[in-house]
Amino acid sequence: MTLVKFNPEKKNSSLLPGFNDIFESVLGDTFFTDRRLSSVPAVNISETNEEYHIELAAPGLKKDDFKVSIEKDMLTISTAQHTENNNDGKTYNRREYSYAAFTRAFTLPDSADVERIQAAYTDGILHLNIPKKEEAKAVSRQIEIQ
Repeated sequence: MTLVKFNPEKKNSSLLPGFNDIFESVLGDTFFTDRRLSSVPAVNISETNEEYHIELAAPGLKKDDFKVSIEKDMLTISTAQHTENNNDGKTYNRREYSYAAFTRAFTLPDSADVERIQAAYTDGILHLNIPKKEEAKAVSRQIEIQ
């Protein structure tokens, strides 16, 4: 009779060698973890006295892939890209080329001048400049102390 020691801290059980490795390699694979973490692009929002700046990181896209719209006080940025299944006679062991659609929506403040919003896409980043209305711009002046 052979005795097999059980060690709960060890990942691979000696009763089923390699069983846990299969699930760990599939579920811990970068293909799946990258898809879960990168479903929505990162955004930086900043403000100056003159305007608001939005920078949305979306590398690998073209400016024609974006749709930027405003409805009431809601700014919506979205993309939808169609992927073609063109195999060219190749047999793939792994294929990760796919682009998913996303939508980001932002509520604009009352001080935003929606008529003069400008957008540009350079180096994988969508830049939006949202000017402030004249009455909302911060006026700075020196106050004399008496």
